[in-house]
Amino acid sequence: MSEPIQFIFNHKEVVTALLKHQGIHEGIWGITIRFRTHGSNMGATSNDLLPVLINVIDGIGLCRNTKESNITVDAAVVNPKPSNSVGTTAHSDITLQ
Repeated sequence: MSEPIQFIFNHKEVVTALLKHQGIHEGIWGITIRFRTHGSNMGATSNDLLPVLINVIDGIGLCRNTKESNITVDAAVVNPKPSNSVGTTAHSDITLQ
């Protein structure tokens, strides 16, 4: 069996991975994609030129949303804050002298 050469992810899988990578644990989040658009003339020869539009993906990121949809995720569900293990106590109020 050969090794895979391509992996495809849906919107929610990408958002979930980015939330985990950034350590985000709350809020409704979706993916945002920033495009750059350029116009030009292209053709096989200088006598076959046609106007063309070129779209370039300039960045991919996260965007906070106010409600859930088919392309957003709740960070509290897919990346909950870590909780203390049973039998351990947080001592953030103790000062050492």
